[in-house]
Amino acid sequence: MNYEHSHEQELLRSTARDLLTAHASMKAVRQAMDAGATVAPELWGRMAELGWMGLALPERFGGSGLGPTELAIVCEELGRCLAPVPFLPSQIAARAIWEAGSDEQRTRWLPDFAAGRTIGTFALDAAQRPDAPVGLRARRAGSEWSLGGSAGFVPDADAADWLIVSAPTSEPESAPALFAVARDTRGLSVERVKSIDLLRPLYRVGFDDVALADSMCLHGRGDRVGALRRTLDLATIGVCAEMLGGAERCLEASVAHACQREQFGQPIGSYQAIQHKCADMLFEVECARSITYYAAWAAGDGRQDAELYAAMAKAYLSDAYGHVSGENIQIHGGVGFTWEYDCHLYFKRAKSDGVWLGDAVFHRERVAQLLAIGSSDVR
Repeated sequence: MNYEHSHEQELLRSTARDLLTAHASMKAVRQAMDAGATVAPELWGRMAELGWMGLALPERFGGSGLGPTELAIVCEELGRCLAPVPFLPSQIAARAIWEAGSDEQRTRWLPDFAAGRTIGTFALDAAQRPDAPVGLRARRAGSEWSLGGSAGFVPDADAADWLIVSAPTSEPESAPALFAVARDTRGLSVERVKSIDLLRPLYRVGFDDVALADSMCLHGRGDRVGALRRTLDLATIGVCAEMLGGAERCLEASVAHACQREQFGQPIGSYQAIQHKCADMLFEVECARSITYYAAWAAGDGRQDAELYAAMAKAYLSDAYGHVSGENIQIHGGVGFTWEYDCHLYFKRAKSDGVWLGDAVFHRERVAQLLAIGSSDVR
């Protein structure tokens, strides 16, 4: 692989950073948080104008025809500023339609996703392992499907127009089916639940015998397991890129504070203990960058071991972002714990993203399984 981004990819990064600097300052982010807003309309519109919503979708469906690396670049920049937009959940939903939908379903839904006219999310229980049941059951009722149960910890469900739902079926030994469910479908309820990250609201979505036509079931390409796995791998890479961006920002804030804050007549950055902390943070950030973009390259290149590198990235980033954001608080000292400083916002995002789509322990077990070694060896 080429370890350097292309000119076009660097242009995408600089454009993203300029836009987010102008429209997603920490002041604006805090205002959105205080107002309980999950979508900043002006920012979302500008992102749509730049074609970000369809980055990884084919051109024939209104996308840009790019790949996981470009998606990771945008997610990294969004993670740096904690932008209050449901970009990644909507990307996951669109990717699921692309992976599992029929040509008719893709033509019907994907252009609106690519244009930013439609917002989506993915109903997967973040508190459980991604391969565990989410408390749902899909049952055939003649020519229709009936969904019952609930899915917990669904991000941005209240802002979504469509939910892509993974549910076990009543058919013996059948793989979970994927369904596209409109937010206003009768029998569907959305209730916000308490969560540590106020900038990414989570919801419990209930399904009270929700009736769906067979055309709402995504089974156009047959391989349900493969489609779900590829979707979750791309989602995992997106979360890792977001965590990378947050970790970078924590490192920058720590170094800046260490250079400015003085104790005993000199900057605290002159003390070896602070220098060691910053050096360790830099090491973790650079390792995180390497594994994240290697996983993105592997997914974009269609490598058979792409799943392995996505799991490796998530296992590492879940721990690294938590540590870097915690050290950012420590370097700031007492003020790092206060509401006025931004340290706690990144720490909360680190904890939230650390368990989304599987925590470090789960993904180390995945790595062990994919490498055919005992999971107890990687705990």
